[in-house]
Amino acid sequence: MIVYGINPVLEALRAGRVTAIRIAERSDDRMRDVLALAATLRVRVERVAADALARQARGGAHQGIVADVADAIDYSVEDLVRGARGVPLIVVLDGIEDPHNLGAILRTADAAGADGVVVQARRSAALDGAAAKASAGAVAHVKIAQVVNIARALDELKEAGVWTVGLAGDAPVRYDAVDLAGPSAIVLGAEGSGLRRLVREKCDFLASIPMHGHVGSLNVSVAAGVTLFEAVRQRLSAAHERARS
Repeated sequence: MIVYGINPVLEALRAGRVTAIRIAERSDDRMRDVLALAATLRVRVERVAADALARQARGGAHQGIVADVADAIDYSVEDLVRGARGVPLIVVLDGIEDPHNLGAILRTADAAGADGVVVQARRSAALDGAAAKASAGAVAHVKIAQVVNIARALDELKEAGVWTVGLAGDAPVRYDAVDLAGPSAIVLGAEGSGLRRLVREKCDFLASIPMHGHVGSLNVSVAAGVTLFEAVRQRLSAAHERARS
C-alpha cells in the first residue's frame, strides 16, 4: 500500500510498517523528524521529482513525501474481541464507501481507544492513501478486521458477548440512553442509505442522535465520534462509581 503526507508516513514508521520512502525537495522540522526516524529504523529514502510523487499520490496532498507500507495484519472479529485492552469497544462499518469518511472514523476510533474496526471487504472504501491521509495516520495503528459479510460479523460479536448498537435516524431511543459501558459494538451505515435491512435487524439495539437544527442527520464520521465518546464517558463514569463503592 502507498501512503502519503507527513502524519500518515510518520505514524506508519512508528508502527514499523514502512518499507521505503520517496521525498521531494522540502526542508522543515516535520520532514526532518520523519527522516530521522527513517534513518533510525534503516528505512530506505529516495529523492524524486515532485511530479512523480503527485502521480503516486493520485493527486492527493502528499506534502512532499510518499511511502510504501507493508500490508496490515489480517485480524478476525474474534481477534478484536480477544485483544481488547479492557471492556471491548468495537466499530462496525456497513458499506462506508467514502475514503475520507473511513479515514475520519479510523482517526476517531484511535482517539477514543476503540479496540478495532470491522469493515466489509467489498462495497466499502479501500484502505489506501486517501483513507490513510484522512485518518492522520491512525490507519497504521487501528486493528481492522475485513469480513465478507457484516451481518455474520454481528453474529460473531454476539456470540462473543458483545452487544451491537446500530445508529439509525428513526430509532426512538437516544444514543446516550443506551448502555455503552459494557462490551459494545457501534454499527454505522453507509452515507445516505444508512444500515442495510439485514444488518439493522441483526443489531441488539437501534439508537439515534437527536437533531436540533435544520439538517436531518450528521456525517457518518461525526456520528461515530459522538457515539464513541459517549461510550468513553459512560465507561469513565462507571469506573468512578466502582472506585467510590
